[in-house]
Amino acid sequence: MSPMSAPLYNAQILRLATSIPHQERLAQAQATVSKRSPVCGSRVTVDVTMDGEGRVAQLGQEVRACALGQASAALMGEHAIGRTPRELAAARDALAAFLAGGRDDPGDWPGLEIFGPARPHAARHPSIRLAFEAVAEAAAQALSEPVR
Repeated sequence: MSPMSAPLYNAQILRLATSIPHQERLAQAQATVSKRSPVCGSRVTVDVTMDGEGRVAQLGQEVRACALGQASAALMGEHAIGRTPRELAAARDALAAFLAGGRDDPGDWPGLEIFGPARPHAARHPSIRLAFEAVAEAAAQALSEPVR
């Protein structure tokens, strides 16, 4: 089955949606960013602390989203620790371009290819992007770097 004809909500998406890591908010976050999709009302709040090398040291997230947004938050949470703001912004941008059809792959962030079936469903894209937008912005804020 090609990614375009695959079901939008499949077993892998639903499994990820129920296994979101780092679901406790951080008491001493260096930055907190909330993002909301006006289309569906999904909301993701991300807290981060950074280490001395400018990498995410701790991550907390609160996810109130559809299964696609939850799955995206799970994939973001699995691999955000140790990433720089630049790496997080690159992952955010690659995911957005992939969903919009601007590139054929979602970049090198593990697991994002599962969102291939969502590409023709533009109304679903904001929810999928929320966690990546929030973590990139929070990491940049924590280091007072401009978000590009």
